[in-house]
Amino acid sequence: MRGRHIAVLAGVLGLLCVPAHAEGRDISRDTLPANDGWAAYGTGTTGGAAADDAHVHTVTDRAGLVRALDNGSDTPKIIKIAGTIDANTDDDGSHLGCADYATDGYSTKKYLAAYDPRTWGSARPSGPQEEARQASAAKQAERVALTVGSNTTIVGLGKKAVLKGASLQVRNADNVILRNLDVRDAYDCFPVWQPNTGGLGDWKTAYDTIWLSGATHVWVDHVTASDQGHPDAKEPTYFARNYLRHDGLLDITNGSDLVTVSWSRFADHDKAMLIGNGDTVTGDRGKLRVTLHHNEFESVVQRAPRVRFGQVHLYNNRYVIPEDGGDYRYSIGVSTESAIHGENNAFHAPGHVEVADLVKSWNGTALHQSGTLFNGFPVDLLAIHNAYNSGSERDLTADVGWTPTLHTKIDSAEAADRKVARGAGAGRLP
Repeated sequence: MRGRHIAVLAGVLGLLCVPAHAEGRDISRDTLPANDGWAAYGTGTTGGAAADDAHVHTVTDRAGLVRALDNGSDTPKIIKIAGTIDANTDDDGSHLGCADYATDGYSTKKYLAAYDPRTWGSARPSGPQEEARQASAAKQAERVALTVGSNTTIVGLGKKAVLKGASLQVRNADNVILRNLDVRDAYDCFPVWQPNTGGLGDWKTAYDTIWLSGATHVWVDHVTASDQGHPDAKEPTYFARNYLRHDGLLDITNGSDLVTVSWSRFADHDKAMLIGNGDTVTGDRGKLRVTLHHNEFESVVQRAPRVRFGQVHLYNNRYVIPEDGGDYRYSIGVSTESAIHGENNAFHAPGHVEVADLVKSWNGTALHQSGTLFNGFPVDLLAIHNAYNSGSERDLTADVGWTPTLHTKIDSAEAADRKVARGAGAGRLP
């Protein structure tokens, strides 16, 4: 504890000595402020602030990042990312493409021929091409799946720190901070076909850009997450389904708890954020406590977020649905036993998107909302959802069973909209 107090004091003294907008301010020992969302609960979130000098690393390539991560060890560590790091590289730093991972005779053409539903049917893929796909996928996973251990801070240096092609995985770890990073294009070279006996199947991909699984006390701040470089919309259609290459931008699953996501930007993606990964995962009850504030969701098709079981405080976020957003499905997903407390969020949408489209309910019914703006006008999401419910969804109730107490100042939706447009995302730390 003494080390943690010293680290916090050092951070405070640094802030007193350095102008707020000074270039190059060292943010690596910053800790989550008190009361800043669920991640501030209990012991709070300090990441690697207590790291000694031997465990402070500046990395410029994948090899250096892997060494600094130290196989996901719990040793307090600070990792500073400088410039652009591409996870799809070999040990010498040379770029690896999908062809470099393909093995055992795998090819997309052969895979499509083998498992065409018109000839294969609705059984799960099996046999030589599926085995080859799995072996190829394992080779890519060795390069791009990066494990983040407890007591770790990963920060980007300056305004242009990029981590490309990686899946940052915080699994069964505690006390982690991710800040000022542009994480993009966690591209899966080998999606798997999943048939559906009731109709068409779908393509399933392997990598979330950031994945919290069994993680606790995590602060994600001023991060930009996107598919930049390889948008799924430009991928081909196979078996009448878009050949998806990306999974979630930030998924919070498998009993993760006490998470704050702030001042971040999620863009140009289909399924942005899943909180709780299954309707039958009852072990998630009492967990998945997440705060989302001052984030921007732009050109996101769905899951911003979709919630199961969790107590989620959703305030002062900005949603931008583009004019050409014809694939838009919904923003807030109310699923099994979720309890979402939404306050002062702002939505911008083109004419073909209605207020009733913003919320979708499955097995969940609890959504508190207040202060919501839609194209600058106040709206009641619950009343409109329930009035236009076609019967395929359940009516919503404002009783979510809890009231948030851990939060920073809650701005009006109008004020937050302006602040988030200017300040959310990587490279925009004050």
